Amino acid sequence: MGVTKEQVESSLKSKLSPSHLEVVDVSGGCGAKFTVEIVSEQFEGKRLLERHRMVNAALSEELKDIHALSITKALTPNQWEQQQESEKSQAAV
Repeated sequence: MGVTKEQVESSLKSKLSPSHLEVVDVSGGCGAKFTVEIVSEQFEGKRLLERHRMVNAALSEELKDIHALSITKALTPNQWEQQQESEKSQAAV
């Protein structure tokens, strides 16, 4: 049986306490492929590779049944805020 979007969200919420989390099942519903966008204070002072490892560690049980995980964003709250402001100013142009 595949992993559900809700299982991925629950694990990430309980282990990384994100201020923003978006999980998308891109496998067509079988739970084998997910994309993740996550913002967490726990990423402060960590390099991108370390952040990805933290996400993978938080999903260690789920990854046994997931074929592919794409972490599209793993940002600190500051980085997220700057990115949102940048996107808003670009949209206004």
